[in-house]
Amino acid sequence: MLLMMLSMIFTGGAFAASLETMVGQMILIGFQGKSVEAAGVRAVRDDIAAGRIGGVMYLRTNVASLSAVNAMNDMFSDAHDIAPLIALDQEGGSIERLTKAVGFEEIPSAERIAANYDVNQAKNIYARMARGLADLGFTINFGPVVDLNLNPNNPIIARYGRSFSANAQVVAAYAGAFIDAHHGAGVLTALKHFPGHGSSRADSHEGFVDITDYWQPVELEPYQRLIQQNRVDVVMMAHLYHRQYAGGAGGQTPASLSKVWINDILRRQLGYDGVVISDDMEMGAIRSHYTLAQSVVLAVEAGTDILLFSNTANYRTSLAREIGDILMAEARSNSAFRARIEQSYARIMRLKQRL
Repeated sequence: MLLMMLSMIFTGGAFAASLETMVGQMILIGFQGKSVEAAGVRAVRDDIAAGRIGGVMYLRTNVASLSAVNAMNDMFSDAHDIAPLIALDQEGGSIERLTKAVGFEEIPSAERIAANYDVNQAKNIYARMARGLADLGFTINFGPVVDLNLNPNNPIIARYGRSFSANAQVVAAYAGAFIDAHHGAGVLTALKHFPGHGSSRADSHEGFVDITDYWQPVELEPYQRLIQQNRVDVVMMAHLYHRQYAGGAGGQTPASLSKVWINDILRRQLGYDGVVISDDMEMGAIRSHYTLAQSVVLAVEAGTDILLFSNTANYRTSLAREIGDILMAEARSNSAFRARIEQSYARIMRLKQRL
């Protein structure tokens, strides 16, 4: 079935898929539970089976043991003809969902890896990690971080050693090693956090972050290098505001909802035509300023292909259905919005061909 659907894309019939199918592939969601018996795990499995979501995301709270993770991922993978994206953040250092407590080999942070290992050594370290992820059934790792370490007091990047360097060329080289290692294991990756979180003075998890006075154009260079090298699977948009690039309908539009950042800068200027995913749409920078319907519609209009929801702010098993209903209602009343959904679906299916 998946091969048939992919064939339709490349023969010009991608949009024979139903609206419900296309919308479902645009939703990637977190869940509650640590085993195949947990109600929250069964609920998200049912969402996959019904085509309401195209992927799931793990947090550390979902990990009781490696065997339990493997069993859940097997169940998710078997739930639908279109393979789901099974995602986690496994960067190394402090940002890991799988830890030595459950028997997974931990590796150093990006900062420590770049300081202590050359690029080839780094690739070998990341290859061991990627093989471990693949063996457990994960299909995408939300990394590498390609933020430049421009602010030593940064509360979310520098604080945790998540950046390889302040030098864009160094960041691109080590990020390339991360990507190549994952591709060698059959795991997709996602560059983050576009357009660059390394110079920021605040954390978008907590609320509104204005980078207007701090962001530098050099922060785009790692993206440009890796896009030109055809190494990029997915780009993750950050919830960062820059008044010169906000676009939108006025107000303080963050990058994740900005047509200027996504269409003008990322796609046209940098030449990227792959999948764009939002950072968690339940971060304070979004949920404190937009309703669910506003954020979902604005993100898709801006050019986002996959909407990521951790489902932690107000956990409910109905969240995927709510998001889908919003997207379908807008598509039925707005032909331009439906065309955006069709465009995103085609990109997502091209990406999933690599699984």
